[in-house]
Amino acid sequence: MLRKQQFPISVTVFVLRQYNIIMAHKEALTNVDTAWLRMDTPSNLMMISGVMMFEAPLDRKALRSVLERRFLCFDRFRQRVNDRDSSPYWEEDPHFNLDNHLHRVALPAPGDQETLQAFVSDLMSTPLNFARPLWDLHLVENFGNGCAVIVRIHHCIADGIALIRVLLSMTDSEPTPTESVVPSPLRDASSDRSSGVARLLKSVTATAGDFVAGSLDLVRNPGLIFDRARQGVNLAAVIAKLGLMGSDSLTQFKGDLGVRKCAAWTEPMPLNDVKQIGKAMGGTVNDVLMTAAAGALRRYLITHRQPVDGVEIRAIVPVNLRPIKEPPRLGNHFGLVFLSLPVGVEDPSHRMRLVRKRMDVIKGSMEAVVAIGILHAIGMAPPILQKQVVKRFSVMASAVLTNVPGPREQLYLAGIPLGRIMFWVPRAGAVGMGISILSYNGEVLMGFATDAGLVPDPQALTSALKAEYEALREAVAL
Repeated sequence: MLRKQQFPISVTVFVLRQYNIIMAHKEALTNVDTAWLRMDTPSNLMMISGVMMFEAPLDRKALRSVLERRFLCFDRFRQRVNDRDSSPYWEEDPHFNLDNHLHRVALPAPGDQETLQAFVSDLMSTPLNFARPLWDLHLVENFGNGCAVIVRIHHCIADGIALIRVLLSMTDSEPTPTESVVPSPLRDASSDRSSGVARLLKSVTATAGDFVAGSLDLVRNPGLIFDRARQGVNLAAVIAKLGLMGSDSLTQFKGDLGVRKCAAWTEPMPLNDVKQIGKAMGGTVNDVLMTAAAGALRRYLITHRQPVDGVEIRAIVPVNLRPIKEPPRLGNHFGLVFLSLPVGVEDPSHRMRLVRKRMDVIKGSMEAVVAIGILHAIGMAPPILQKQVVKRFSVMASAVLTNVPGPREQLYLAGIPLGRIMFWVPRAGAVGMGISILSYNGEVLMGFATDAGLVPDPQALTSALKAEYEALREAVAL
């Protein structure tokens, strides 16, 4: 009679210990991060793309050193996503090599902004390698008299505010680089006084937090939802609004999406001028720039002989929901609101009044909080249901419009002055356009990312935006 073979107790204990060690190094993606991971499709890659433009060449070794000390201190950039089962998690990449993520290229002649935009467009159309940590960085030489650094990070790692924090963590407020290591994502940056990083992070977070203070209060204290309800803010009305919202206007900005994407950005606009326009017209910097964006879309449609009378184009606006004093960390912590841009209104003053009124209504609602709850639910849902929900929401808008305030002072990377910054967040489902606003060092840049099949010439949009900005300046005699 055969005896049942048994494992020695010591072997069993060893196996259990090894299993516990492995599990201890696993960290499940949050439901919201999972939602952004699963939204990735060939026609809409879920990448945040950023470009930093420098006034002089960067040394690759110096850049690599900065990445080792100030970028890889975030564990997430050494981890890949294991998505082989229904519960994706982060795991250390056993073959991690920084050289697999840091690439060095040179722009072809003439090495101008148009050439750089074409290269950014190529990268925006190219997926990341899911066998590795989901990010990469390109050092682009032969850009004017300097260079550029293009960063791509998958949305499941971080949102736009987090990306700006990461970029800032690599910079200094003085030309002489510091040797300090930035704080880990779980530490309070304000405790690091060895460089200007803490002050810069605090400035960005505080400015972004002003965008929708009411929603921040609700995130910190969900019990306030009931207080708000007693004050007349009806949660059911918000849900009904999203549920009953129809498809967006059928313009050239809506249609079937392809793989190829195009990117372009404006020349810088003085931030003080934008503030003066806003003050003269009774609005904020954000109101002015959104009004200019709506005017640019109007001009583009008119140029392409499309009707604009009475046309409204919805934009999805991400809203930061991080508490202002929260330590810097990665992940996705934002809600979404829908803003109808009055493209059909010709008069810029009237258009701005409408934009401001609509933004005021949004700021007083719980729409952003409801949206992040929906994203949380999407992350838990089966893939087929996820696709249906994303498709339903994406037909309700034509663009994603983001406004991330950057630092107000000059920054340096490895001792080289940082001239300009631009970035784009991804567009999910059937949304084919991204409009980005970023302020830095007293200037504002606006960028467009478009589907090549719908809008093959985003430079025409940047030109239209410049014309709209000049019209606003003339309207207030600036």
